[in-house]
Amino acid sequence: MAKVVVGLSGGVDSSVAAHLLQKEGHEVIALFMRNWHDETVTLHDECPWIEDSNDAILVAEKLGIPFQVIDLSAEYKDRIVDYMFAEYQAGRTPNPDVLCNREIKFDVFLDKAMALGADFVATGHYCQKSTTFVDGQEQHHLLAGADANKDQSYFLCQLNQAQLAKALFPIGALQKSEVRRIAHELDLVTADKKDSQGLCFIGKVRLPDFLQQQLQPRKGDVIEISAETHLDFNKELLPETSPWESQVAPFLLDPNFGKKVGEHNGAHYFTIGQRKGLAIGGTPEPLFVIGTDTVKNVIYTGQGENHFALSKGGLFVANADVHWLREDLKLQSGESARYEARIRYRQALFSVELHATDIGLYVIFDEAQKAVTPGQFVAWYQNNEVIGSGVINF
Repeated sequence: MAKVVVGLSGGVDSSVAAHLLQKEGHEVIALFMRNWHDETVTLHDECPWIEDSNDAILVAEKLGIPFQVIDLSAEYKDRIVDYMFAEYQAGRTPNPDVLCNREIKFDVFLDKAMALGADFVATGHYCQKSTTFVDGQEQHHLLAGADANKDQSYFLCQLNQAQLAKALFPIGALQKSEVRRIAHELDLVTADKKDSQGLCFIGKVRLPDFLQQQLQPRKGDVIEISAETHLDFNKELLPETSPWESQVAPFLLDPNFGKKVGEHNGAHYFTIGQRKGLAIGGTPEPLFVIGTDTVKNVIYTGQGENHFALSKGGLFVANADVHWLREDLKLQSGESARYEARIRYRQALFSVELHATDIGLYVIFDEAQKAVTPGQFVAWYQNNEVIGSGVINF
């Protein structure tokens, strides 16, 4: 049996994961990660870290496993928070949970676990892992969780083979209802606890307050782009070049195409597809953010969730941002392949075609998708296995 360090978060999923490992006969050690100290922007009633820590202690005592709290706040600030500020300032919308898994849980935390003599680290993620051998070498496969409604493989799409080799996902083959049932049978304090939301191991935050720690408010214009400009607008901005380049050309918005309908406190506080927070009424349909320009400090909006600018036929990932979990399937320039993909958590998989070029990867959708957001991640799958992922550039 192996020595396994479990990231015990104070939630029901990691609690049951620890129990299952113990049941299998492994030597289990529980570590709680504290990644944040500034409570001024945290919604305490949503996800208080102190309560989570206390619940984790109670679970560890109930299971009879060693427990300790480790402070990773310095690493979290350097690798996650600073990156978030930089991305928002540049007008992109980062996904801190994907980064937290790559940079914290399966890097810094993994190193801490290995220093304790661990063979593996385990988490309460709803995903699965299998291992095959190719030419005598291990090939690890990251698979979707058995519970389609809770599948979290998307959040792990940036892991590499070395990280996956040391990872265990004990609840990946279970349904959420089964996890709660086991927790009730064990009389764990976390059995009925609500799922956590918000930033990885921080909790739910007031995002504007959080961003204003470094990104100062700046008054700017809100421009509305009428849906009636669709044909002429696209004709001018999306010239026909190639079957895929014309679909994923950057959405270059020009104020001449719209009218000022209000003001905002900073373009870097908004993201594509956002509806709340504009504080502008009086329109027949709700206004949605369809683009931001943090240099000119302008927000572009359109009425209705079916506004043409909210949908795209594809996206682009620069070479530096392309990641292949299955390196044996990596596309070379000029090659293409068909996969299924998603661009956000819990989104249903949709069919795409990947085209590799000298400068990056074009991901072309069979059907247009809404709110394709720069800074977020696209992940592509084959038979419910994560094959690769990348940061959306446009």
